[in-house]
Amino acid sequence: MPEENEQISEDCVFCKILNGEIESNLVYSDEEIVAFNDINPKAPIHILIVPRKHIESVAEMERGDEFIVGNMIKVAKILAEENRIGEKGYKLLINVGEEGGQVVPHLHLHLLGGKKLREF
Repeated sequence: MPEENEQISEDCVFCKILNGEIESNLVYSDEEIVAFNDINPKAPIHILIVPRKHIESVAEMERGDEFIVGNMIKVAKILAEENRIGEKGYKLLINVGEEGGQVVPHLHLHLLGGKKLREF
């Protein structure tokens, strides 16, 4: 659960998952970060890595949030190794805003792998 000084959004689907209002099969959880499989995967391995603190996007980050994003990347590395895609390669993606492809207004990192991925 977020600490008292951390924002949560009652309308946010990811906050609802974090609060247990929506069921999700978590693949990783610690005090700051959770991760779960994307319900609409774009690759054989497609995991969403989400901070417990509600941050709408990279564009809305505040001082200190860079440490959360760093931990999200560290969790991605751990999950890539656990899913045996660490050596072959994987993609990390953060969409920012509607035109950047962000669907859920809660910062999240996509970990994609398990096949050769297209370049952008």
